[in-house]
Amino acid sequence: MGTATVHPRIELAPIRPPQRLAPFSYALGAEVIHPDTPVVPTDSEGDAFGRLILLHDPDGDEAWNGVFRLVAYIQADIDAALAADPLLPEVAWSWLVDSLESRGEPFTALGGTVTATSSVRYGDIAGPPRAHQLELRASWTAMNTEMRRHVEAFCEVLAFAAGLPPAGITHLRPESYTHTDRP
Repeated sequence: MGTATVHPRIELAPIRPPQRLAPFSYALGAEVIHPDTPVVPTDSEGDAFGRLILLHDPDGDEAWNGVFRLVAYIQADIDAALAADPLLPEVAWSWLVDSLESRGEPFTALGGTVTATSSVRYGDIAGPPRAHQLELRASWTAMNTEMRRHVEAFCEVLAFAAGLPPAGITHLRPESYTHTDRP
């Protein structure tokens, strides 16, 4: 899992895995990092993070249909227009399916949920008055011990959810700079 090649703005690190779901487990935390820049954007790019847990039961698990189960969670801030799009759940789910299928590693028993939420803050709660998030929860059974491509697929979905441009491409968004920085 540690040999995966992921988007340069995604940082991966081991985290404490759950202890009671399987005899053996390993977990990675993933976070979208923000570039260091002397220009402070007017609006935040949002935050996105996730975790990918590998569960292993050498005796197999009937519900898993195998011995290796991957459990993924992704949460990303999104803009209001995207949160209101009725096709967002289908599109986000297709990101996962396409990312897994494009890597050619066999898997089975894929299932999960996609949730878009909108929150309004009142009173003394810090943060923007309105916030919108996308959550993807999924699990699937890996059919062999090669986990690198599963990690790469997971991180690709995180990059999509965070709205990151493809690696090597830079967003040119002049509206994101403060008024005093514009020519």
